[in-house]
Amino acid sequence: MKMWSLYNLILMCTAMSCVTSDVIPVFGYVSSAARVSCPYPAGYEDYEKYLCKNDCNDDDDVLVKSKGNSNKYSIYDDQKALTFTVTISHLRFDDAGKYWCGVTRTGNDIYTEVKLEVANDRWVGTPTKIQGNEEGLVSINCSYKTDDDVNNLKYVCTGNRRSVCLQQAIITSNKRQNGRFKLTDDKNARVFTVTISRLSLRDSGSYLFGVQRNAGWDGFCAFELEVKDWCCVTSKYMKGIEGRQITWQCPYPREHRNNRMFICKGNQRSDCTDMMGQTRFAVHSVSSSSFSVSITNLEARDAGTYWCRSNSEWSVGSYIQVHLSVEKEQITENKVLKNLPKQKQMEVYQRQTTTVTAKVTTASPQTTTSIPDESDQGGALYGLFVGPPVLLMIVIIIIL
Repeated sequence: MKMWSLYNLILMCTAMSCVTSDVIPVFGYVSSAARVSCPYPAGYEDYEKYLCKNDCNDDDDVLVKSKGNSNKYSIYDDQKALTFTVTISHLRFDDAGKYWCGVTRTGNDIYTEVKLEVANDRWVGTPTKIQGNEEGLVSINCSYKTDDDVNNLKYVCTGNRRSVCLQQAIITSNKRQNGRFKLTDDKNARVFTVTISRLSLRDSGSYLFGVQRNAGWDGFCAFELEVKDWCCVTSKYMKGIEGRQITWQCPYPREHRNNRMFICKGNQRSDCTDMMGQTRFAVHSVSSSSFSVSITNLEARDAGTYWCRSNSEWSVGSYIQVHLSVEKEQITENKVLKNLPKQKQMEVYQRQTTTVTAKVTTASPQTTTSIPDESDQGGALYGLFVGPPVLLMIVIIIIL
């Protein structure tokens, strides 16, 4: 390998065709890696390759050569493709500049000029601010300007690191649906749109919308998404009895006074079902700031979570959430057992008799087995021992 000053190199190689005319552009981000692809003519597969910087004036300008990898520079020669690739790792801004791909040969080496540009990895511009509502959806547009971008890959990632955005993409134009994310591309308007449905607070943050380019930097739009929660949800807990009626009050904002008032049922707003189509549900006593809701002839299936509504569309604001439980009506009956007769009681049964209060409920049809009360046992045994002597006495009196 022969080293020459840049001036001498240009003079001699121009005459001998040892410098290729095309400049290889290379782009990389700070702290990431850049790959320099250097083609060479057929017949030089087994020749030594290298990458140098500056004037390539001496050995110190050579950064890496075949079979001489380091932590920052590595080289791979694809002899079938007639291209060797040098990877420059841990890029810094001062790595930007002019490089030369070299192939060692007898006489003058073959050189190809390389221009490396290094940019900040993180997006440093001001992102466009977007707002959305929890459990709602938001559509975000990113426009691209050149005709070359029309058929190029579009992609979206979270965060603001451009170097890894494509590898960490949530969705791309090759895979246009990914769960709650959907991408559409209007090539006539040169705008691609990403729609995020069923927004959650975790969706808040930074997003990069990228357009892949074959040469140069990928194009990006930057957004900062803020998902608003539903402010203030006031919960009420109410209890109703089967077969009866229950009523509660629903306040609403004054600007909704001409809207339809109703309630819906569901644990979440996203699965809330309008209940006003059922005859047992009614809205009444509508004032300037509240309305009443009644449910007649309550049933067990009426239990659940209800939302007071004064707008057909969910919007951020204050809401009343009612948690309704429905119970069966309880019937209580007192049963007082009579005292046993005091005459001829056996000693074993000379206990104080008690008054038993039994509570009977109609919760659900079921068979209940109870332990007999001792007073009932005493009465039964008393009849067993006392009954026969009494009957015998009656028979004797009749005979006499």
